[in-house]
Amino acid sequence: MPHSKHSYSFLFMILLVLSACSSTEFLPRQRKAKAIADTSGWSYQSIAAKQFDLIAVASPRGNGTGQLTIYVEGDGLAFLGPRTISSDPTPDDPTALRLALGHPGGSTAYLTRPCQYQMAGSGRNCHPSYWTSHRYAPEVIESMGQAVDVLKDRAGAQRLVLVGYSGGGAIAVLLAARRSDVVGIVTVAANLDLRYWTSTEKLAPLSGSLDPADAAHDVETIPQVHFVGRADDVVAPGVVRSYISHMVDSSKVRVIEVPGFGHVCCWAGKWPELSGRSDLKIIPGWAIPAGNLR
Repeated sequence: MPHSKHSYSFLFMILLVLSACSSTEFLPRQRKAKAIADTSGWSYQSIAAKQFDLIAVASPRGNGTGQLTIYVEGDGLAFLGPRTISSDPTPDDPTALRLALGHPGGSTAYLTRPCQYQMAGSGRNCHPSYWTSHRYAPEVIESMGQAVDVLKDRAGAQRLVLVGYSGGGAIAVLLAARRSDVVGIVTVAANLDLRYWTSTEKLAPLSGSLDPADAAHDVETIPQVHFVGRADDVVAPGVVRSYISHMVDSSKVRVIEVPGFGHVCCWAGKWPELSGRSDLKIIPGWAIPAGNLR
């Protein structure tokens, strides 16, 4: 039976993700995002927002629909141990970028968090509080919103879908609550209720941060899909359920619990498959057929 164009496109995305993984396995973490971007033919750029310099990666693809999907990176390497704060929050591996590479189609971009992928001492306002207690502070959300505006303008888009991995999911919700152009939210292993999360995990409260749970009612009219791993011992499935409990109407929200998945394993490798699930059809324009790419 002949293969469809969609089947070849799906296979290509899987090969692209696997190739990017193998070619960067032994690189220093600060160089991985650029190496992945270069290997994949995506543009790597720095965006000077109000308070922070943010790294972004954008796909060369367009679909003529006026929609851009932006993947937001997680918290990264915030701590080296239970009481030791990292001097550089760049993640060991850019999971959200690998997810973006496996996106099912259309204009796609990736956005890092403040102070990730910055040369030592070169990032503006890189105080450790911005990857610990203040990681979701109002000034962080404001600067990331400005970077989103830049990416949207460069893509010629009118609508956005925000996808966040781990703490990037918290950022996605907080950004969506401040905007009128977000038509969908997708999160993966995200800590969407900070008070519940820090309390149940016996973590220090994120005193300088905004809590996505406080914005749950503001975004409940936006279609949302939240992926959680049943084996996640960093952000348990109950965190997303607690976030949803803050909504008056959760009819536009879907939660997908994936057996055997933890906080890191195995989202990036399985994303081409997971992102094609029928549950995501509630997100407007999510699955752009391969034949529509240009």
